[in-house]
Amino acid sequence: MKHAETVTFGGSGLDRAAHLRADVTALEANPDARCILLWRGKLMVEGEGLGLARVPLDHPVLADAGPVRVFMGLDNEGPVFAANLIHWDPDVLDEEAMNTFLDPTTQHHPAMPDANHAAELRAIMTTLTARDAELAATARSVLQWHDSHRFCSTCGVRSVSDDGGWKRTCPDCGTFHFPRTDPVVIMLILSGDNVLVGRSPGWPEGMYSLLAGFVEPGETIEAAVRREVFEEAGVEVGEVEYLASQPWAFPSSLMIGCLGKATSTKITVDPVELEDARWLSRAEMEQAANGEHPEIKPARNGAIAHFLLENWLANTLD
Repeated sequence: MKHAETVTFGGSGLDRAAHLRADVTALEANPDARCILLWRGKLMVEGEGLGLARVPLDHPVLADAGPVRVFMGLDNEGPVFAANLIHWDPDVLDEEAMNTFLDPTTQHHPAMPDANHAAELRAIMTTLTARDAELAATARSVLQWHDSHRFCSTCGVRSVSDDGGWKRTCPDCGTFHFPRTDPVVIMLILSGDNVLVGRSPGWPEGMYSLLAGFVEPGETIEAAVRREVFEEAGVEVGEVEYLASQPWAFPSSLMIGCLGKATSTKITVDPVELEDARWLSRAEMEQAANGEHPEIKPARNGAIAHFLLENWLANTLD
């Protein structure tokens, strides 16, 4: 797809300046250095639709940050870092609402301006600029990796952050550990002018999406597409073509969008993976996209499934 990188989180051309990661002290001394903030995976934003909040490295809010500060790269203003406010406990939390499919709650840190608040990335991803979206997805993925990989997988000793947050080093055995991204195929499976969609158990009522699944070790992208579609829906797939990709920081995946041509149409749902799967005609999918389908809601804006379906309906997959 000629416009593949216009997908949400598709990249903004951020200069990640990897060659500077070994000298973070000099970067932190830059008076123009700024830091974006996260809390429980949420991003601190300046206000409704105003983008990510950035604070100087001596800002009081950073007293609540953990020991890891990730150097994100250089933008037009200077060095950009990301930190996790692990020592902040908001006074009032609606845990029930926070544990829903899409957390609608926001939290305000007392050291930040009144309009600033922590918001769920899924809720704000379509309002962010391309630069802020890239920073948000990268920071969320890397900081969550630090949280879940604190100990050396070789000897079990607690590792330490290194290279501006892009590596963890074991002080005992010297093993290096690097952030990982899980490849996931997500498939626009077509049979003539019909598209295959499914829904997972527990999804909100009316929510359907394209089928998706993790690529297994030793497997090609094409093979993963065919295997996942057959395992989940019993549909056989022949020709497979790459379309676009999307970093997906929930927690850290690379969604690989593909077009697949079905060679069979009978659906046999795996109830462990899917609650339902069905073929939708182009007319039905247009109804759903316009919010007019009686059973199916529009695909979630910002997700690559929405991007692929939108371009299929517009005949702009090329």
